[in-house]
Amino acid sequence: MIESILIANRGEIARRIIRTCREMGIRTLAVYSDADREQPFVQEADLALRLGAAPPAQSYLNLEKLITLAVGNGVDAIHPGYGFLAENPALATACGENDLVFIGPSAEVIRSMGDKAEAKRKMEAGGVPVVPGYVGEDQDDGVLLEGARSIGFPVLLKAVAGGGGRGIRLVTEAGEFAAELESARREAGGAFGDERMMVEKFLEAPRHVEFQILADTQGNTLHLFERECSIQRRHQKIVEETPSPALDESLRARMAEAAVRAAHAIFYVGAGTVEFLVDNKGKFYFLEMNTRIQVEHPITEMTLGLDLVRLQIEIAEGHPLKLNQSELTPRGHAIECRLNAEDPARGFLPATGTLRDFEFPQGEGFRADAGFVPGGTIGPHYDSLLAKLIVWGGTREEALRRMSAMLSGCRVSGITSNLPFLQAVLDHPDFRSGDYSTAFVERHGENLTHFDPPPHQWRETLLAAAAIDAWREYRGAVPASNGGPALGESGGGAGGWSHLWNQPPARLNRRYTLAGKTIEVGIAVMPGADGGLDITATWEDVPHFARYRPSVRPVDPGPSPWPSFGEAGVLDLGEALLPIRWDAEGDRRWLTLRGRHIFFQAEDPALTTGRTPGGEEATERLRAPLPGKVLKLEVSEGDQVAPEQVLLVLEAMKMEHKVTAPFAGYVKRILFAEGDLVNRDDQLIEMEEEGKGEGE
Repeated sequence: MIESILIANRGEIARRIIRTCREMGIRTLAVYSDADREQPFVQEADLALRLGAAPPAQSYLNLEKLITLAVGNGVDAIHPGYGFLAENPALATACGENDLVFIGPSAEVIRSMGDKAEAKRKMEAGGVPVVPGYVGEDQDDGVLLEGARSIGFPVLLKAVAGGGGRGIRLVTEAGEFAAELESARREAGGAFGDERMMVEKFLEAPRHVEFQILADTQGNTLHLFERECSIQRRHQKIVEETPSPALDESLRARMAEAAVRAAHAIFYVGAGTVEFLVDNKGKFYFLEMNTRIQVEHPITEMTLGLDLVRLQIEIAEGHPLKLNQSELTPRGHAIECRLNAEDPARGFLPATGTLRDFEFPQGEGFRADAGFVPGGTIGPHYDSLLAKLIVWGGTREEALRRMSAMLSGCRVSGITSNLPFLQAVLDHPDFRSGDYSTAFVERHGENLTHFDPPPHQWRETLLAAAAIDAWREYRGAVPASNGGPALGESGGGAGGWSHLWNQPPARLNRRYTLAGKTIEVGIAVMPGADGGLDITATWEDVPHFARYRPSVRPVDPGPSPWPSFGEAGVLDLGEALLPIRWDAEGDRRWLTLRGRHIFFQAEDPALTTGRTPGGEEATERLRAPLPGKVLKLEVSEGDQVAPEQVLLVLEAMKMEHKVTAPFAGYVKRILFAEGDLVNRDDQLIEMEEEGKGEGE
């Protein structure tokens, strides 16, 4: 019997494993990096020990230190979670050498499935259909290019040791091959310590469908049905559901049989996932096998009423499966959305910072697996996952309604997240119909990443923005004793603006940037008799009127399935009353209006004089979009460059990010060298626009 487990992971999955271990009466040992010292999983374990500094190589990837801590503290087993060392055969081997139970398959199986080329060869030998491509040992550039030409462009370059969307590049023509191969190799080497590549035929707009399998040490193997994972960005899943809208019973049965056959072919033990691509003719092809628990495992748990982590542990203890395939019948429909710290409008760049608010709706059919709590810090060292939002419904329609309600009721502020993007995906007609593919995000692009409401909602949004800034100024400028708001803060929070309240209406100006648009708004404000504000906001020479009344939270609100928010109020438009929830920090605003989440910027034009939109945009594009490391310089000082030419490559949150030229010109100065660490917004390169040299 396993009595104690070291969890070789962090964040959401560490908390998830701790939860099951507590129910099973198993003691837990958490390990943490310096960056994670204050995170919830550290506080929830029975014991937590320091691994090392924040970079993964010095902490969560430090195999020797992990084994030393496990042996030194007398634990029985190690659970790897997902990511980090979860699919590294060296961890399974080290566990065996030190009388520790590894909660997962054998090192040999992990090695063979982690090598994507070998995995394809084994599956093909086992009668499982695979995607055509080159999986040879010869890694010469010319051989790989010839492999691509033999199957025809477009092709996918894929890291042999890859996973999580890293080390993958789409190449549409031979002329792009060398540059994309270099980039993919570099990213694969950084993420997996292995630069080997394989080439696969690119399937146009397939579905990505995976089957959960379980196998015990007695040779029993089950499938737990499928999960649809086609909503992806950067080859990484973002929304998953089960059952898949694309499968009929015949196709489901054939794919399930292939998944079980794949597990038998490698004598698999434990929980794993066999992933397939399905084309528009109903043909399916083996993609890869994940030899670990999956991020999206909760939706399988929701439809089958199982605890997959418990089953992993029981299998590792040597128990036979108590389940029978004929007794497994999914019930209802489940959907998972991955809430990430990232900016969809900027190519899904990861975001860092401190969470101000971080809460989720609760209730029947709702589940949130989160790695953070309010006040948590998201740094540049690990992936961008904040939480997994999961719902269950009796039908797909009910699950869609519940997920829409869950997304509307979330509260995330302090950092940029993909919450509005997730809402746009859920609302899109193609997703709601179930008729979508892995090309969904690429095809619908701007419609998903930019808030662009109809005209009447533009009016509501700008009035809400004006109300937020008016209230912030008023609250900071007028003490409660002088007739200010009951929730007001005395002191000159608005600088020299407070005296204007003696001569109303007070006036301020704002420049709001949202949905890729920048709008100048003039705001006139009068204190209202009810403790609120009367606001006239003028843009494009048209005045718009609203009244804003802040919500007063009761001292004891009592239990509620919905989060309570730090800032809330009612916007009175005369013809409608609109509750709003909001937060603000610096020039950033988080607004929830009509159940939609909107992120935007607010600036005082008086403080940003001299800027031009084009010049500002150009400058911003030459700054670091997030903290990271300069991986490669593609230009030298004095070089002439074309628009969109790659200037340098940054590495952050395990991914590469290219910084490109905003215009044609010359590289005037390079401010960092390869290997240097940079902070967000650091100026990386100075450029001079073509035709605007000195003396002109």
